[in-house]
Amino acid sequence: MKKTFVGLLAALSVLVSCSSNEPTNVVTPNARQLAWANAEVGVLIHFDMPVYQPDYNFRKWGTHPDASIFNPTELNTDQWLETAHKLGAQYAVLVAKHCSGFSLWPTEAHDYSIKQSPWKNGEGDIVADFIASCKKYNIKPGIYASTTANGYLYVDNPGVVQEGSPVTQEEYNKIVTQQLTELWSNYGELFEIWFDGGVLSKDQGGADVLSLVQKLQPNAIAFQGPYGHPNLIRWVGNEEGVAPYPCWSTADSTTNADGTRVINGLNGDPFAPFWCPGESDFTLRWNRSFQGGWFWTAGQDSMMFTLPELLTKYETSVGRNTNMLLGLVIDDKGLIPDADVRQVEALGKEITRQYGSPLQQTSGTGSEFVISFDKPVSINRVILQEDISKGERVLKYTLKGKMNNEWIDLSSGTCIGHKHINRFEAQTLDAIKLVVDESKADPLIMNFSVFETI
Repeated sequence: MKKTFVGLLAALSVLVSCSSNEPTNVVTPNARQLAWANAEVGVLIHFDMPVYQPDYNFRKWGTHPDASIFNPTELNTDQWLETAHKLGAQYAVLVAKHCSGFSLWPTEAHDYSIKQSPWKNGEGDIVADFIASCKKYNIKPGIYASTTANGYLYVDNPGVVQEGSPVTQEEYNKIVTQQLTELWSNYGELFEIWFDGGVLSKDQGGADVLSLVQKLQPNAIAFQGPYGHPNLIRWVGNEEGVAPYPCWSTADSTTNADGTRVINGLNGDPFAPFWCPGESDFTLRWNRSFQGGWFWTAGQDSMMFTLPELLTKYETSVGRNTNMLLGLVIDDKGLIPDADVRQVEALGKEITRQYGSPLQQTSGTGSEFVISFDKPVSINRVILQEDISKGERVLKYTLKGKMNNEWIDLSSGTCIGHKHINRFEAQTLDAIKLVVDESKADPLIMNFSVFETI
């Protein structure tokens, strides 16, 4: 009822025609959310016990692999970040602790981390190496640390201690607090922090994560983070790199999910009060094993999406007003496999080839923009971008093409936001026109780019 009332009230108060000059109640991102949207592309790096024991199921309590099997003898975080750089990624998120509970830094919270492994005789710190490599390649660092699941301590979504656990809920909350304090205090400022499956709130019996993040990492973007943090982003409902359309950056609240179920209706709301944009995560490898393609398994180098499939995922993530977060696997030696490196580099080059050099582009304020060509040109793609620092204003638009002195409809849509990629059947045109049919305030089009058919 509250959501319906808010949406109706906002719609009645801010829906205006394109001729209106005064913005009314337009929600805008803060500086951190704006910088995050401009980054557009990131990578999510998984490295955990399933690499060494592929059949491991963290929910089979007491069966967690011994730390002695974790020994990536050729580990090279520079190779990881160099690969991310080849993609064009602007940020990288390392899974510092996944569902096993095994920690990639020498945590003092419990005895299940690289400190107990043979790698570097227990003296290594993969998180520190990752941060150093991010700085080397000028990529903004992020950290994923699951608070909702921990096989070592018998904890399952959403962060609840299960029967038979060696710790109480109170003790687990203290471990969560200590580990997040270590990660958020010892490695500098983070660009993004990742809460897979959200956060068990203090009111629900969890640790006081909100106070901790506000104290230690107040500037970090938080994926599915605690309600009340100002720099929130949301899940799009799947791990396929396909954002729903429309996908507005504003929402009535944040969204929490376990990351395994497709959820419908995560479109956001153009009249909602909170800026909480979507992030679309997906794997490079398409296998549907228990680990879902997030972790390396021997003999699966060929099991990855094709280049056209990956480009489509770029178009349905970045091209639908969300950021794209590509999952990269690390093998048992501690490296991204050569086949994956080649595919990631090829994707980066293909994105640049197809979208790096527009035929023509324009920008400005108003409800109609026309681009004319010196001679007829075959067109099948258009990029639209609003100046989201002033909010998402466009509610409905149409693309028209001029052919033989007649304007025809090419495409239409609702949400533009930071970026919307329009693909349509190729047409040979003399001119192309963007018409904003409805908006909340004067449209501020930062980029209207036209691309020749490839």
